[in-house]
Amino acid sequence: MTPNDLEPRSGLSFERRLLLDALLLLAPAAALVAWLLWRQGGLATGDGILLGLAVVFTLVLWLRLRHRVIFPLYTLSNLLEALREGDYSLRGSRARRGDAVGDVIWEVNALSQTLRDQRLKVEETSALLGKILSAIDIALFSFDEQRRLRLINPAGERLLQRRAREVLGLPAAELGLDDCLAIDGSALVQRAFPGGAGSFDARRYQFREGGRPQDLLVITDLSRPLREQERQAWQRLIRVLGHELNNSLAPIKSMAGTLSGLLGLDPLPEDWREDVADGLRVIGDRAEALNRFMVGYATLARLPPPRLRPVDLGELVRRVARLEQRLTVAVIEGPACTLEADPDQLEQALINLCKNAVEAALATGGGVDLGWSRNEGRAVIEVRDEGLGLSRTDNLFVPFFTTKPGGSGIGLVLARQIVEGHGGRLSLANRDERRGCVARIELAFG
Repeated sequence: MTPNDLEPRSGLSFERRLLLDALLLLAPAAALVAWLLWRQGGLATGDGILLGLAVVFTLVLWLRLRHRVIFPLYTLSNLLEALREGDYSLRGSRARRGDAVGDVIWEVNALSQTLRDQRLKVEETSALLGKILSAIDIALFSFDEQRRLRLINPAGERLLQRRAREVLGLPAAELGLDDCLAIDGSALVQRAFPGGAGSFDARRYQFREGGRPQDLLVITDLSRPLREQERQAWQRLIRVLGHELNNSLAPIKSMAGTLSGLLGLDPLPEDWREDVADGLRVIGDRAEALNRFMVGYATLARLPPPRLRPVDLGELVRRVARLEQRLTVAVIEGPACTLEADPDQLEQALINLCKNAVEAALATGGGVDLGWSRNEGRAVIEVRDEGLGLSRTDNLFVPFFTTKPGGSGIGLVLARQIVEGHGGRLSLANRDERRGCVARIELAFG
C-alpha cells in the first residue's frame, strides 16, 4: 500500500450515497402522491396534515436506518484502527453468529485475539533469543545493506572491547570487520582484535529484514578452547610423567643411600657383596623401566602415517591369534573382508589388545576370543575376554598410565592412535552377557 492509497478520494461519501439510495427508494411513492394531488386538483387540509406526518415519520425512519447502518461501521473502523496501532484489547460488543454485522465483528474479535497471542509468542521468543545471544561465547554482528552495525551481542562487545551504544551504526570498516564481511561462507582467519588475537572461525550469513538484505557475521575464537585442551593435555602428561619418574627414582635414591651407608662400614659385613649385588640389581631394573618408558614415548611420538594396501582381514586376525602363546585365543570366523590398511600397524594394534585381554583372562582363569563381522559398510573387529572387566574408564587412553606391574601404559594409546590413523574408532566396554571386557575396532572398507 502506497501513501496515495491512504489519501481521501474524491466523490460522494458513504453516508451521502446511502441518503441518495433512500431518496431513490422513496421516489416512486413521492411520484404517486404528486400524481394523486394533480388528479384531485389540490391538497385538502386533512390530507396536508397526513402528508406532513408521513414526512416526519420518514425522516425519523431515515435517522434510525442511518444509525443502524453507520454505527456498526464506525465500531468496525475503531476496532481495525486499534489493531493497526497494536492495541489488541478492544472488543466489539455485538459479536454473534447468524447476523451479517455480528459475524464481521466476531471475526474481528477473533483476529484481535489471534494477533495478541502471536505478539505474546514473538515477545517471549525475542526474550529467549536475547538471553541466548547474551549467554553464548560467540561474537555475533548484524550489518545492514550499507554495512553499518545494527546488532551486537556481549561476546562481540568483548571482542571489540567497546560497548554496544558506542559501535551501533558504525560502518564495518571502522570496526575492523570489513575483511570478515568479504568472506563467502566461512573461513579460518588469523586476526588480532582488541579483545584477543589468534585463530578465529568467521562465518557470514545473508538474510532479509523488511525486504532489505542484511549480513550476519559469526566469529568464534578457536584459540581459547585449543589452549585449554592443550593445558589439560600437558597436565595429564606431566602427572603421568611425574608418577613414573617418582616410581623409578625413589627406589634408586633409597638404594643408593643404603649402599653408600653399607660401604661406609668398617669392617664390612661378611655378606656385603650380596647386598651390593641386590642393590645394583634393583637400580638396574628401575633404570631399565625408565628406558622402556622413554622407548614407549618415542614410539608414540614417531608413529608414521599408515601405508595403505589391500589386506585380508581374516588372515590378519588368524595370524595375530597364533602369535599369543600364553593362552589359546579362539578365532570367531566372520565373512570375507578386504580392507585398505597398513597390515603392520593394524597387526600391532591387535597384538596390544590381545595382550591386554590375555593378561586379564589369566587373572581369572577365563578365555579370550577374537573375531570380526560386517556392519553397514564397516568392518568390526572384537577382542573379548573373561577377565574382571573395567572398573574405571577415565584413564584408559591416558599415555603411560598403567595399573599393571612393569606395564608401559602405551598399549591402548598406541592401538587407538593406529586405528584413528586408519579413519576408524576404538572403544572398550564391559561385556553385557558375562564378566569381562570387549575391545571393538570399527574400520571403513576401502
